[in-house]
Amino acid sequence: MRQIKNKLTIGNQLSLFEDIPLFQEDKDKHSESRLETVTHEQISDLIYVRNFISSDEHDFLVEKIDSQMWLTDLQRRVQHYGYKYDYKKHNIDKSFYIAPLPDWALTLAQRLHKVFSPTVPDQVIVNDYQPGQGISSHTDCVSCFTDVIISLSLCSSCVMDFSHNQTGMKTSLLLDPKSLIVLKNEARYNWSHGIAKRKSDSFEGKIIKRSRRISLTFRTVMFSDK
Repeated sequence: MRQIKNKLTIGNQLSLFEDIPLFQEDKDKHSESRLETVTHEQISDLIYVRNFISSDEHDFLVEKIDSQMWLTDLQRRVQHYGYKYDYKKHNIDKSFYIAPLPDWALTLAQRLHKVFSPTVPDQVIVNDYQPGQGISSHTDCVSCFTDVIISLSLCSSCVMDFSHNQTGMKTSLLLDPKSLIVLKNEARYNWSHGIAKRKSDSFEGKIIKRSRRISLTFRTVMFSDK
């Protein structure tokens, strides 16, 4: 298997208009955002966005998330919104419906729909990673979700590792707080992604210590009749 270096290319900036900001009192301030999109030279259809949310929005989301109940079925804490995903059976169906997305999650889902997703995501999983925790390499359930997977990082930086499902080619990407990663088409179906269980990452010659990291993964469930 061949190891390749991480290569990112800065793309055009996207203009994002927000009809429903996270902070209603900041409506004028957040009426338009400029997003710097970055593409990966080895992984087609992977988009990385720095500072997708503001620092105030970041802190608002962490506070909202921490006010909710955490599930401890896994080694890491998780929250499910919209539909609950069965990690053991790698399955989801209509009976797993919980409730509509809460306002803060729906606002983000609507933002994502305007720029990156053909649909408004209706399922969100929140993962709470402590230093030393991770997630095994995987491709998100093909029969459960549509072809766009989007993840927002909060709190701490973390290196995500990628492996091509056919060639075994490997690469990695540093995910910073407030950043967004979008996987679609080639990146969604032909690459596996995961996070190694370690307390620090080595990336481009630097050692980066981990602290608590929260990820929000947005997906659209594949049901013909929801």
